[in-house]
Amino acid sequence: MDYRPSTMDKLTGFHFPAEWAPHTATWLSWPHKEESWPGKINTIYRPYCEFIKILTEGEYVRINLDDEKMKAFAIKQLQAVGANLDRVEFFDFPTNDAWCRDHGPAFVINPETKQKAIVDWGYNAWGDKYPPYDLDDVIPTKIANRFGLPVYHPGIVMEGGSVDFNGKGTVLTTTACLLNKNRNPHLNQQQIEGYLKNYYGVEQVLWLGDGIIGDDTDGHIDDITRFVDGDTVVTVIEENKSDENYHILQENLDTLKTMRLLDGKQLNIVELPMPAPVYYDGQRLPASYANFYIANTAVIVPTYRCKNDERALEILQPLFPDRKVVGIDSTDIIWGLGSFHCLSQQEPAV
Repeated sequence: MDYRPSTMDKLTGFHFPAEWAPHTATWLSWPHKEESWPGKINTIYRPYCEFIKILTEGEYVRINLDDEKMKAFAIKQLQAVGANLDRVEFFDFPTNDAWCRDHGPAFVINPETKQKAIVDWGYNAWGDKYPPYDLDDVIPTKIANRFGLPVYHPGIVMEGGSVDFNGKGTVLTTTACLLNKNRNPHLNQQQIEGYLKNYYGVEQVLWLGDGIIGDDTDGHIDDITRFVDGDTVVTVIEENKSDENYHILQENLDTLKTMRLLDGKQLNIVELPMPAPVYYDGQRLPASYANFYIANTAVIVPTYRCKNDERALEILQPLFPDRKVVGIDSTDIIWGLGSFHCLSQQEPAV
């Protein structure tokens, strides 16, 4: 069923689960746009398929792709790393690009009725930066129709990487992204909060400020601060005071310390170092350990061939005692200006 509200709906009983809640599957869109990795796209397939291999140890992986030729290529790449193809499903849903976190389906669930639905937010490639994006924009509805799920269209732009959830009624986001005039210039902060509460099923919106240097999404939360349980966040900090990220991330840290959750508690804050700066063709890339993905049996963390890689993994492992924390080299993938969290979108189990 396709719902296109003329006024703002409230999805009563539905909510967007925390990422660590059980998944049925992880959704991906197979990378094929050479302009996203100019001169490097062939180097990303091995780490990308290693990511999929780890995912299949605990859940299904559902991949959007363009045609049979792309499917055959994907299968060959997955076989090369020994991924479990019995847990990989392919869907003939063509895309413009690979960033499924932002253009993919936002699954919401109703625990009481055991129902699942999809919210199809508008998608404009981060403020019309990378047209065309018409194929990406319709992916959520295509998936909903294939699985016979209700689909809701709020009618505003919203990206999955701009929001992070604690599963207890709170969403974390940034003013730099959600209040940017290239998204929803007709809406103010209070109105955007209304959409978040009504369609994601949250009661509280917590706002941070700016994102990291090099982030072309205008400050996605999934590069800076992430919930790891209902009360705890990890947030990246830059230890080099002369680095251009230093003050941005200190301001975010200071803001986090003032926040209170719905029950009045302060956040537990765990500091995560930033990697050494990563450059390609003179461009600083948005390399961050915060762009990890929480799968059913693992937490997959981007690494960048630097001394802080091991520190980041050691900090994250105790936060996920029931999962293995695994680093995968993302030095080539980050040339596309995103990593594993940006590339994936979870489908929760009901």
